[in-house]
Amino acid sequence: MPTARAEHLPVRPCWNCGTCGKPWPCAPARDQLRADFRGFPTTLTVYLAAQYNTALDDCLTAPADVPEDFYARFLSWTRPGSS
Repeated sequence: MPTARAEHLPVRPCWNCGTCGKPWPCAPARDQLRADFRGFPTTLTVYLAAQYNTALDDCLTAPADVPEDFYARFLSWTRPGSS
């Protein structure tokens, strides 16, 4: 029987993981996104760019600063050879 996996999804407007509480996309979310978009790296980057823009909008409309690591969190790890 298959086991249920925890979904590591973002909680807005803070953009932390609703499962582990770490900044999203957390390591398990990245692993799942890589698996879900396997063979479609450009689509993964476009999806995460859209999420990045939404997160920036959330930061700019809420009384919160944009975290310094936002680009790295959302986009830099999607390049081939990055972690």
